[in-house]
Amino acid sequence: MAAAHPAKTLQDEITCTLCLEYFKDPVSLDCDHSFCRACITQCWGGFDTDVSCPECGKLFPQRNLRLNRQLRNIVEAARELRLQIGKEPETKRLCEKHKEPLKLFCKEDEIPICLVCDRSKEHRDHTVIPGEEAAEEFKEKIQAHLKTLREEREKLLGCKVSGEKRKQEYLTQTERQKIVSEFQQLRHFLEEQERLLLAQPETLDKEIEEIQNENATKLSEQISCLSELISELEGKCQKPVTLHLTGALQQNVWGRSHVGYKSL
Repeated sequence: MAAAHPAKTLQDEITCTLCLEYFKDPVSLDCDHSFCRACITQCWGGFDTDVSCPECGKLFPQRNLRLNRQLRNIVEAARELRLQIGKEPETKRLCEKHKEPLKLFCKEDEIPICLVCDRSKEHRDHTVIPGEEAAEEFKEKIQAHLKTLREEREKLLGCKVSGEKRKQEYLTQTERQKIVSEFQQLRHFLEEQERLLLAQPETLDKEIEEIQNENATKLSEQISCLSELISELEGKCQKPVTLHLTGALQQNVWGRSHVGYKSL
């Protein structure tokens, strides 16, 4: 199906959506949308990674600008055609009703009219101005609207750049917090391991002390037993020894003596 307004379609195809003017040094992104090289570079600002298409929003890991030679040639051809049309004499449009040139413009009906229409009852009480004057007014309105659109675009681009910077700062801050958290966990783990290692010698010292105390107690008991035996023997040595008790005494002494030493 043919386009309803082919001239308008062509105008849109060769116009950059960022500057709203004909492409200058057009480049294409991986999503096939095209922009002026200067416009897209300014839009992306200082970001080298995670850039996005201003038109469709698709993200790209890195900049990849491809010169669009075909689009550049089409833009140059359109410029030449526009210049040629500007040099040709303008074909005067005629009023369908009176077949007169449309030199006037009716502000109420917002249509061009001829001199005969101006004198008719239909437009007699309307505000009518020359067509050239109406064209200038419309041109001024269009330029004012275009200026507003460009200012709005600059604001949106500024918001987009600010948003990208905040996102990068947030991601950087999140990564920093994650690293700090991991280091804190590692520090707590090392502190716990240090506490356990330092507690082991204390446990070992207690065990050694208990063994030493137990051995000392046993030795004390054996020393006490020997001391009692020595005292008993020394006491009996001081008494007179009779012949009928000699054998029994020797047997008793040596028997107890051997028992005592055996316990050691």
